[in-house]
Amino acid sequence: MISEVFRSYRRLPLWVQAWVSFILVPVNAASLAFLSEPFGLWIAVPAVGAMLLNGVILLIERGFSKLMALPHVLIWTPMLGLVAWLPAQDIAPAYRVYLLILLAVDAVSLILDVIDTGKWLSGDREIA
Repeated sequence: MISEVFRSYRRLPLWVQAWVSFILVPVNAASLAFLSEPFGLWIAVPAVGAMLLNGVILLIERGFSKLMALPHVLIWTPMLGLVAWLPAQDIAPAYRVYLLILLAVDAVSLILDVIDTGKWLSGDREIA
Protein backbone atom coordinates (compact mmCIF):
# COMPACT_ATOMS: atom_id res chain seq x y z
CA MET A 1 0.00 0.00 0.00
CA ILE A 2 2.76 2.47 0.92
CA SER A 3 4.55 1.72 -2.34
CA GLU A 4 1.32 2.42 -4.29
CA VAL A 5 0.97 5.79 -2.55
CA PHE A 6 4.60 6.62 -3.24
CA ARG A 7 4.28 5.67 -6.92
CA SER A 8 1.16 7.84 -7.13
CA TYR A 9 3.05 10.73 -5.55
CA ARG A 10 5.87 10.34 -8.07
CA ARG A 11 3.33 10.49 -10.94
CA LEU A 12 2.27 13.97 -9.83
CA PRO A 13 3.87 16.85 -11.74
CA LEU A 14 7.29 17.69 -10.31
CA TRP A 15 6.14 21.17 -9.25
CA VAL A 16 3.27 19.61 -7.25
CA GLN A 17 5.65 17.20 -5.54
CA ALA A 18 7.93 20.10 -4.61
CA TRP A 19 5.01 22.30 -3.49
CA VAL A 20 3.59 19.59 -1.23
CA SER A 21 6.90 18.33 0.20
CA PHE A 22 8.86 21.53 0.64
CA ILE A 23 6.23 24.23 1.15
CA LEU A 24 2.67 23.11 1.93
CA VAL A 25 3.31 20.36 4.48
CA PRO A 26 6.19 22.10 6.32
CA VAL A 27 4.40 25.46 6.58
CA ASN A 28 1.22 23.88 7.96
CA ALA A 29 3.14 21.53 10.28
CA ALA A 30 5.04 24.55 11.63
CA SER A 31 1.78 25.64 13.25
CA LEU A 32 2.63 23.16 16.02
CA ALA A 33 5.53 25.43 17.03
CA PHE A 34 3.07 28.22 17.85
CA LEU A 35 0.60 26.38 20.08
CA SER A 36 1.26 28.75 22.99
CA GLU A 37 0.53 31.86 20.90
CA PRO A 38 -2.94 33.47 20.77
CA PHE A 39 -5.30 31.12 18.94
CA GLY A 40 -2.32 28.83 18.27
CA LEU A 41 -4.35 25.69 18.91
CA TRP A 42 -7.22 27.06 16.79
CA ILE A 43 -4.77 27.34 13.91
CA ALA A 44 -2.77 24.15 14.45
CA VAL A 45 -5.78 21.82 14.66
CA PRO A 46 -7.20 22.69 11.22
CA ALA A 47 -3.75 23.24 9.66
CA VAL A 48 -2.60 19.77 10.64
CA GLY A 49 -6.05 18.18 10.75
CA ALA A 50 -6.71 18.72 7.04
CA MET A 51 -3.40 17.04 6.27
CA LEU A 52 -4.27 14.11 8.53
CA LEU A 53 -7.59 13.68 6.72
CA ASN A 54 -5.62 13.59 3.48
CA GLY A 55 -3.59 10.74 4.94
CA VAL A 56 -6.80 8.79 5.40
CA ILE A 57 -7.87 9.56 1.83
CA LEU A 58 -4.44 8.47 0.57
CA LEU A 59 -4.75 5.14 2.35
CA ILE A 60 -8.33 4.49 1.23
CA GLU A 61 -7.70 5.44 -2.39
CA ARG A 62 -4.12 4.09 -2.40
CA GLY A 63 -2.90 7.25 -4.10
CA PHE A 64 -3.35 10.94 -4.75
CA SER A 65 -6.67 12.13 -6.16
CA LYS A 66 -8.52 15.41 -6.44
CA LEU A 67 -10.63 14.35 -3.43
CA MET A 68 -7.66 15.41 -1.29
CA ALA A 69 -8.54 19.03 -2.05
CA LEU A 70 -11.90 18.81 -0.27
CA PRO A 71 -10.59 18.77 3.35
CA HIS A 72 -8.52 21.86 2.57
CA VAL A 73 -11.52 23.72 1.19
CA LEU A 74 -13.79 22.76 4.09
CA ILE A 75 -11.29 23.18 6.92
CA TRP A 76 -8.77 25.78 5.79
CA THR A 77 -11.29 28.32 4.48
CA PRO A 78 -12.57 29.31 7.96
CA MET A 79 -9.07 28.91 9.43
CA LEU A 80 -7.74 31.49 6.98
CA GLY A 81 -10.27 34.02 8.23
CA LEU A 82 -8.65 33.77 11.65
CA VAL A 83 -5.16 33.75 10.14
CA ALA A 84 -5.95 36.92 8.16
CA TRP A 85 -7.29 38.71 11.26
CA LEU A 86 -4.55 37.80 13.74
CA PRO A 87 -1.56 39.70 12.25
CA ALA A 88 -3.35 43.00 12.98
CA GLN A 89 -3.50 42.06 16.67
CA ASP A 90 -0.85 42.55 19.33
CA ILE A 91 1.17 39.36 18.78
CA ALA A 92 4.84 38.37 18.72
CA PRO A 93 6.67 39.43 15.55
CA ALA A 94 7.80 35.88 14.72
CA TYR A 95 4.22 34.64 15.02
CA ARG A 96 3.01 37.50 12.79
CA VAL A 97 5.57 36.55 10.11
CA TYR A 98 4.56 32.90 10.35
CA LEU A 99 0.86 33.75 10.01
CA LEU A 100 1.51 35.84 6.90
CA ILE A 101 3.46 32.98 5.35
CA LEU A 102 0.70 30.51 6.29
CA LEU A 103 -1.90 32.85 4.83
CA ALA A 104 -0.03 33.16 1.53
CA VAL A 105 0.72 29.45 1.19
CA ASP A 106 -2.76 28.24 2.13
CA ALA A 107 -4.48 30.89 0.02
CA VAL A 108 -2.56 29.67 -3.04
CA SER A 109 -3.37 26.10 -2.06
CA LEU A 110 -7.06 26.93 -1.68
CA ILE A 111 -7.24 28.38 -5.18
CA LEU A 112 -5.86 25.11 -6.55
CA ASP A 113 -8.04 23.10 -4.15
CA VAL A 114 -11.27 24.80 -5.22
CA ILE A 115 -10.45 23.94 -8.82
CA ASP A 116 -9.60 20.31 -7.95
CA THR A 117 -12.69 19.94 -5.75
CA GLY A 118 -14.85 21.11 -8.65
CA LYS A 119 -13.18 18.61 -10.95
CA TRP A 120 -13.67 15.80 -8.42
CA LEU A 121 -17.33 16.71 -7.91
CA SER A 122 -17.73 16.70 -11.71
CA GLY A 123 -16.50 13.11 -11.90
CA ASP A 124 -12.69 13.31 -12.19
CA ARG A 125 -11.90 10.55 -9.70
CA GLU A 126 -8.60 9.44 -11.27
CA ILE A 127 -5.72 8.41 -9.00
CA ALA A 128 -2.36 9.90 -10.02
